[in-house]
Amino acid sequence: MTWFSLSVKRWGRITQFLSLFCLCLFLVVSCAPGPNSSTPPPGSVNSPTGDGRITIGTTAKPRTLDPADTYELASLGLVFNMSDRLYTYQPGSTEIEPQLATALPKVTQDGLTYTIPLRQGVVFHDGTPFNAQAMAFTLNRFIQNKGKPSFLLGDIVDSVNTTGEYELTIKLKKPFAAFPSLLAFPGVCALSPKAYELGAGKFKPNTFVGTGPYKLAQYGTDSIRFDAFDKYWGEKPANKGVNVQIQTSPVNLFNAFRTGAVDIAYLSLQPDQNRSLEEGAKKGDWQAIAAQGSVVSYLVLNRNQQPLDKLEVRQAIASIIDRPLLNQRALLGQADPLYSMIPTTFNVSQPLFKDKYGDANFEQAKKLLTTAGFSKENPAKVQIWYPSSSPTRSLAAQTLKSLVDTKMDGILQFEVTQAEGPAFFKDISKGLYPAALLDWYPDFLDPDNYVQPFLSCDKGSVAKGCEDGGSQTQGSFYYSEAINKLIDQQRKEQNPEARQKIFTEIQTQVTTDVPYVPLWQNKDYVFARNGVNSVQLNPTQILVYHTIKK
Repeated sequence: MTWFSLSVKRWGRITQFLSLFCLCLFLVVSCAPGPNSSTPPPGSVNSPTGDGRITIGTTAKPRTLDPADTYELASLGLVFNMSDRLYTYQPGSTEIEPQLATALPKVTQDGLTYTIPLRQGVVFHDGTPFNAQAMAFTLNRFIQNKGKPSFLLGDIVDSVNTTGEYELTIKLKKPFAAFPSLLAFPGVCALSPKAYELGAGKFKPNTFVGTGPYKLAQYGTDSIRFDAFDKYWGEKPANKGVNVQIQTSPVNLFNAFRTGAVDIAYLSLQPDQNRSLEEGAKKGDWQAIAAQGSVVSYLVLNRNQQPLDKLEVRQAIASIIDRPLLNQRALLGQADPLYSMIPTTFNVSQPLFKDKYGDANFEQAKKLLTTAGFSKENPAKVQIWYPSSSPTRSLAAQTLKSLVDTKMDGILQFEVTQAEGPAFFKDISKGLYPAALLDWYPDFLDPDNYVQPFLSCDKGSVAKGCEDGGSQTQGSFYYSEAINKLIDQQRKEQNPEARQKIFTEIQTQVTTDVPYVPLWQNKDYVFARNGVNSVQLNPTQILVYHTIKK
């Protein structure tokens, strides 16, 4: 694995010997043949002014470019910009609109069959025509190749068939009202049948052949090059292409942007670096673009661990949370307080945790703990875990401990501890952690994706909690037959108003039972040099390349 840094230290002349050595080295390099122009060398700097290309800096290193196996933001962002899907999100909205489809699906009354008309005159990057057969191949490959995100369709789709040269019919195993939003997932993008094959594990991680506005020109360990696709069916990119430079650390990305080595910096800078660049933007040095994100952070409370098996203890913890303070100390004001597991991105979100518990309601917390039988002599002791790779969650955990130490008179005690990332995410589903701080990156933009993965339980009981299902995976082990029924109802309900009422019932029950405590909803920050225009993020945190120009 080859890494590079754009921050180069320049040393002055120290001795005549060093000067002579540098001169010789310069002559050797000057006489050496230059690299091929289509494959920039590692660590290459910003595009020459006026060539029409955009240089983007990031620390997000992709694992693969095969859409059927992409499940991390680093890969999904690249795939998104080279591809088209049946549906995409309207700018600045969580509402979908047709892309390779020409209309929203026609849905049968039982909610099981979706018929989708397709766009004509579209070609893949290799010249293969796009049609229903190609799209059916893509969807079947997404399921059958068994990549990381295959469950998104595999758990829901029964069959994919062509019912015309430009008509697709998809039958579901069970009704799912959010299904069209799933078809906007970046990995469910059209792929050339000539470039890919069906079969479990048959992936192509280093190539991409889709229908999008860019073709993959070069894919390296530290740099990626996209060229504009001259046969693109839609609006052509506002630039000639994009160079992506992968930095080894937030510090390197921060320095690369400040020195002008990249036009745009996105994913991932630390909160203090964001704040510094925001200050620079206020002075006119560059641009700062902030957008409300779709990622939520929350505290998991494991109902199978003492003392969290007592409802009053979970409610007391919900009462002591001081979201404004967490935002200030852990995030430097770069987030929005969240009072529901469903973010405010969706109109169904209701701030019920604020209504019921408020912020920093220590007296209420003490009363609840006293009711549960705890006292200064017999305190409720709770361990809070977090992944060691997250400085933000470390600060959040320390802030919560400080609050409890200074405000709860010893009746509640927090111990904070960390675990290595891989072990943390493996062990949480085993029930090893009483409480844990987590982030949630949505798979698709629908309220269902903030409810079903957290609350559903396929096997469990009130006595034992969840033994298999979403809440077991997330580490809360929450079990509620009523919630299971409500989740099933909202998944079947096609009427938006009726579906919204169901989500209200779900949020109300979660606010009472407290398997999780919502903490904050992130803000996304992207920084651009002056003269770089039309920089925007889509609702899934992805930087949109084709609108950018300079």
